[in-house]
Amino acid sequence: MNIIKRFWRRLSSPSKAAAGVVLFLGFMGGLLFWGAFNTGMEATNTEAFCSGCHAPIVKEIRETIHYSNRSGVRAICSDCHVPHEWTDKIVRKVQASKELFAFAMGTINTEEKFQARRGHLAHREWSRMKNNDSKECRNCHQFEYMDYSEQGVRAVKQHSDALASGDKTCVDCHKGIAHRLPDMKDVEGWQ
Repeated sequence: MNIIKRFWRRLSSPSKAAAGVVLFLGFMGGLLFWGAFNTGMEATNTEAFCSGCHAPIVKEIRETIHYSNRSGVRAICSDCHVPHEWTDKIVRKVQASKELFAFAMGTINTEEKFQARRGHLAHREWSRMKNNDSKECRNCHQFEYMDYSEQGVRAVKQHSDALASGDKTCVDCHKGIAHRLPDMKDVEGWQ
């Protein structure tokens, strides 16, 4: 019984060295957790990770101006589908976990099943981008820096109108800029 009392007294009033060790271990544990978490976040932002479930889509982007162009600037999946700000990125990763679950459950685990759900997935992504004012597009493209002298007459008018009114965002006009479009018969304003 005496041993238990001494042990309890020791636990209830730790020495300064013990408190220092606990703080140090907590700090190191926090660093390790943060490093592992960040590594995992970055690993899920790679083209290789995305192509694990979306191979046909990743193949499509390789045929667009966003992937191969004269300037050598290349956009990958996460550039357009994952916000750059940390808190928005975390929210998007949680939302995207539904896609991993759907793939694991067999909902979109083959190209045929994916193509059957492509319209639904595209509409959901367009809605998300419309709601955030095409934030991911604006990470690279900004109205203020556009050289209208390099654009066609129609593009200048559309961009000027969109900038002046503020009621349209990039995804309203640029659906399918990096992917083949699904069936568009039920998309408002699409001819």
